[in-house]
Amino acid sequence: MQLGSIRREADVVVVGSGPGGATVARELSRAGKKVLLLERGRDHRGKWYYGTYLGALLYTDRGGLLLTEEGLNIVRPLLLGGATSMFCGCAAKPPPWLKTKYGIDLDRETQATIEELGIAPLPQELRGRASTRIAEAARSLGFVWEPIPKFMSPGKSNRFDCGAKCMLGCRCGAKWSAAQFVDQAVASGGEVMTRALVDEVTIEGGVATGVRGWAKRNGARCKLEVQAKVVVLCAGGVGTPLILQNTGFTEAGRGMTMDTTVMVYGRWRERGIGKEPPMTWGYTDDEVGYMLSTLIDPWLLYPIIMTMKGPTFGLTWGRWGNTLGVMIKLKDDVSGGISVDGRISKPMTDADRYKLNHAAIAARRILTRAGCDPDSIMLTPLRGTHPSGTVRIGEMLTKDLEMEVANLFVCDASCFPEALDRPTVLTIIALGRRLARHLLGGALA
Repeated sequence: MQLGSIRREADVVVVGSGPGGATVARELSRAGKKVLLLERGRDHRGKWYYGTYLGALLYTDRGGLLLTEEGLNIVRPLLLGGATSMFCGCAAKPPPWLKTKYGIDLDRETQATIEELGIAPLPQELRGRASTRIAEAARSLGFVWEPIPKFMSPGKSNRFDCGAKCMLGCRCGAKWSAAQFVDQAVASGGEVMTRALVDEVTIEGGVATGVRGWAKRNGARCKLEVQAKVVVLCAGGVGTPLILQNTGFTEAGRGMTMDTTVMVYGRWRERGIGKEPPMTWGYTDDEVGYMLSTLIDPWLLYPIIMTMKGPTFGLTWGRWGNTLGVMIKLKDDVSGGISVDGRISKPMTDADRYKLNHAAIAARRILTRAGCDPDSIMLTPLRGTHPSGTVRIGEMLTKDLEMEVANLFVCDASCFPEALDRPTVLTIIALGRRLARHLLGGALA
C-alpha cells in the first residue's frame, strides 16, 4: 500500500549510515549544519536477535546469500551502521599508494580517528592461543605476521565474549560500529530516517539539488523527496552505483573490485580458533597483492558455506571446533560490474588467479607448520567481502570525491580507485572526515 509522500529540506542529505555516511553526518552536524541521513535498513541494536544467526538473516541482503553471476557470495549488511555492524573490528591505515599515486593524504584524519577510538591490537592474552600459534608458525617460515589493530575496547564490555560469532553483530559492546557516530550526529542536531530507500539524485542545471525515493511508515510505502544544497552518497559499493545509474550516470558500476576472499582450513588435535576473536593476527604481501589473517566462519554458517563447495565438504562440520583457519584477501583487479537491475558480475582475472594460488600455497605451509594434518587442508568457496571500486576516484570522482555534477559527492568503498586488500573502515572514516572539512570550506561555507 502507498500512502502520501514525505518531503524534507536540509543543508546536506547523506545516503547510507556506514562508516562514510556516519562520519560525514557527524562532522557536519557538529559544525551546525542541518543534516538528514537516510538509511535503507533499520536500527537493530538492542533487539534480542541482534548478533544471532537469525539476526544475520534478517539484516543482510537476501539473507546473506547474495551471489554474483559467477557464484561469488557477498554478505551485504542492510542496517544502521552498515557493514561495521558485522565486520571483524579490524583497522588498517590507508595504503601508501593512495597518497603517492592519487594525491589523497589522509594522515591527519587517520591519526585523529586512531586517537579518538583507541584503535590498537588486542592485549596479548586476548589474541587467542590457537590464533597465536598460527602467527608463530608463519613467523618461523619467514612471514612477518603482526597483531592487527582493532576497533575494540574490551574494557568497555561487561563481559568480553568475542569469537567467530561476532561477525553476526557484537552483543557484548566491545566493538565499535558506525551507528555510534550516527548517535553522535543526532545528539548534535542531525536527523536520521531509517527504512528510506533512495532511487535517484535530482539535478537541475548541472547541480545536485536532492534525492528521490521511498520510505516505509506504519507499514505503508511513502514517496520521499529531499531538497538539499549538497548530496553525499554513501550507500556502499553496490548501492551507490545503482543510485547513480538511475540518475543517468551510465559509467557507474562499470568494473568493480571485491577484495576477493577465501578461507583455508586445516584440522589439528586441539581447540581451534572458532571461539577466539577473529583476525587478531595478519600479514600483507604488497608485492604480490594479498593479505593473510586468522579467521574461520561462525559455527552455523560453516556448513552452509562448505556445502556450497560440495556435499562432502559440508560433512566436515563436526571438526569445526578443532579447525585452524587462514583467511586470504586478494588485491583483485577491476573487472565485471553492476547492472541497473542489480545483477553483479565479478570474474577472476589471470592475475587474480595467480595471487590466489600464491596465497593458498603460503597458507597451506603455515597451517602445516602449525600442526594441521596436511590431508585435511582445504579451501572454502570464494566470497566478496568488500564490494568497492564502482565509482572510482580518477575516473568518475575528483580527489575531493565530487562527481562532474556540482555538489554531488561519494564517500564509501565505491570511490576506491583500486582494491585495498586490507580492512577498509579506517580509510573510509578518514575519507569522511576529509570530505566534511572540504565541504565546510567550500559548498557549505
